[in-house]
Amino acid sequence: MTILANRSGDQRGRPEGPDDTSPFVPVGEVARYSAPRATIDPDTSKSWLKRALPIMKAHRGIFITALVLSFVGLVLQVQIPDLLNKAIDNSIQHHTVPLSHYVWWVVGLGVLGAITGYISRLFLFKTAYNIEFDLRNIIYEHLTRMSFGFYDRVQSGQLISRANSDIRSVQMYMTFAPMILVQCAIAVVAFGYMLSINVLLAFIAMATMPFVYLVGVKMRKSMFPVSWLIQARLADVATIVDENINGVRVVKSFAAEPQQLTSLAKAADKVQWGYIKDADLRARWAPAIQNLPQVGLALVLFFGGYMVIHGQLGLGAILAFSFYLLMLQAPFMMLGMIIMMGQRAAASADRIYEILDEQPTVVDRPGAFDLVECEGDVRYESVDFAYGGADGPLVLEGLDLHLSPGETVAMVGRTGTGKSTVARLLTRFYDATGGRVLIDGHDVRDVTMNSLRSHIGIVLDEPFLFSVSIRDNIAYGKPDAPMADIEAAAVAAGADQFIAELPGGYDTVVGERGYTLSGGQRQRIAIARTLLVNPPILILDDATSAIDVQVELKIHGALRELMKGRTTLIIAHRLSTISLADRVVLLDQGRIVADGTHASLLASTPLYGEVLAQAEEQEAAFDREPATQGVD
Repeated sequence: MTILANRSGDQRGRPEGPDDTSPFVPVGEVARYSAPRATIDPDTSKSWLKRALPIMKAHRGIFITALVLSFVGLVLQVQIPDLLNKAIDNSIQHHTVPLSHYVWWVVGLGVLGAITGYISRLFLFKTAYNIEFDLRNIIYEHLTRMSFGFYDRVQSGQLISRANSDIRSVQMYMTFAPMILVQCAIAVVAFGYMLSINVLLAFIAMATMPFVYLVGVKMRKSMFPVSWLIQARLADVATIVDENINGVRVVKSFAAEPQQLTSLAKAADKVQWGYIKDADLRARWAPAIQNLPQVGLALVLFFGGYMVIHGQLGLGAILAFSFYLLMLQAPFMMLGMIIMMGQRAAASADRIYEILDEQPTVVDRPGAFDLVECEGDVRYESVDFAYGGADGPLVLEGLDLHLSPGETVAMVGRTGTGKSTVARLLTRFYDATGGRVLIDGHDVRDVTMNSLRSHIGIVLDEPFLFSVSIRDNIAYGKPDAPMADIEAAAVAAGADQFIAELPGGYDTVVGERGYTLSGGQRQRIAIARTLLVNPPILILDDATSAIDVQVELKIHGALRELMKGRTTLIIAHRLSTISLADRVVLLDQGRIVADGTHASLLASTPLYGEVLAQAEEQEAAFDREPATQGVD
């Protein structure tokens, strides 16, 4: 919600018009971070790996270098069995070449192999972490653009799982699979050396490799469904853990720990079943992939030994063949691992693409312009709205409401009548399904969301604080604000006194969601955060509900002063809060049914008195309950 303003006097940059030569300066601040070099291919008809190729291509320089160096290191290793063959024939049997000649060659190849291996692995891991960085930022950037309707139906644990474990699975396969394939490709080089020694024995040695391929295909087909199931069930566990941590106060207040442990145990049992099934498939197929090359070794010993005995092959040659086959065992053992990694990565990629392929429903229209200067004239014209789209039940129906610039209006209504929805439509958290919402005569759908929201300050009934210092929480919407402004906002919100009593003052770091503070303290910090931004339009969504009446009265004086010249919509239940308003509107069955002062509505509208009485009863009942979040 940070604002980038170009102030000349008190003017911001505006879009260029026919008679306006002033430069255009956007209101919304541009993110300052190292953006991913590429993104996922949006073509859903492609395989998951082809869709991820743009990210790999973005890092192809360092990645190809790693693969080439890995291949060079393996080629150096392949030379050693050939040197041993020559050493046995030329130095040990025929004494034509000094043995030290081959010893130094082996040592030199070992040193070069170590150097290329070090650089190769260093570059490989840098590539892996770069790809992980890109994937994580792609997902998070996409999540920041998603509409509120998306978050209404998606569990946070599912998102956390896909942004962590699923990304790691995809990253591991994208970087290490090519490396393993390079190591498997060294079989071609080794096979060339074996052909140079003895053609017949070379084909005998490689006779089992087609069977390795066929077993790998069978293994891949059987493991994909299980891999997908494991990733999905891990996300279910993450969801349960996330909800229990965030809802720990509810869990403990109902002594529901055993119930939640049972839920977690059931989810963990399902994950365990998936892992056991996965292990069963590995145990069934992996030994075949790993041991088939050893059958080739047995064939080499049998046929090669026969050739050596009958003088058709040298002793060094059969030793070289044995070394080559032993050298090939490791890549083929890893071939089984790459198949398992591939199936898990495919399942994880499908889950990631489910998020990335879903597009936000609330976006800037083509040609949307920045709302640069805002007077604060707000108008709702015949507004209809239904959660879930046009097919859902209407929450608002034919709503008409006008807030003049600088006017303070309190909105009152029964619980569930859509009061908060009215505020959400103004900020375009959702779009109206019918009618229009206007600011200064502009349809809110015609202006950019960043500029729209930069002019509207909201204090919600459930204040959310970040796990940072109180100073940073207050300055969240204006990070570069001077300390004097931060303190002034805290004073205006009635928060300065309890902040001064904290051990670290404004530098005190609050716990997750601010739960180290009481509900009223959190709400005052939230009010200060909004006041610091100094928006021309202010929405207080039952913002003083968790504040003690005495504390609320102290804040009201500052609020009245700050509301001057500012268009304010107060969603309220308390009479003390309603008293801040110039007029009151009564919302019932999705539309405004009464409009006037508090006194006139009490005198003319029985429903208004009933709503206030019901609100007082609910508040009294709440006050009689034992406090669970501290005192104000």
